Amino acid sequence: MLKGHFGSAGASIEYGAAGCLFPIDELDATILQYRDAQFALDDIDGANVIVIAPTSLATSYFLTQHALTAIPIDSLPTTIQTQIADELDAPLDTFGLIQIGKWNSDSSNHSLTEFTTA
Repeated sequence: MLKGHFGSAGASIEYGAAGCLFPIDELDATILQYRDAQFALDDIDGANVIVIAPTSLATSYFLTQHALTAIPIDSLPTTIQTQIADELDAPLDTFGLIQIGKWNSDSSNHSLTEFTTA
């Protein structure tokens, strides 16, 4: 089950238009991943999050396999902020974070014996 801001995000940018964010490791910005990203995304309203959206099956696979990442927009270099702002209908300063990757909620483990009728 998806969790996070995919349904409540204030905006989304297609993967191709967000190429300036990749590769993540080479960004000169604050990068929060895994648990730190979950905490950051938990603490912000979905309307203040920009989600990177897939444009094809390949980009969907890439984004779902990518570690959950949250990038504070104000930590991005000005050139990247300008590129991101050009893709949005709303002013960039209305958003706080960019979310990349899938956030899964916890699901309980089940044994196969629970599903058999003996």
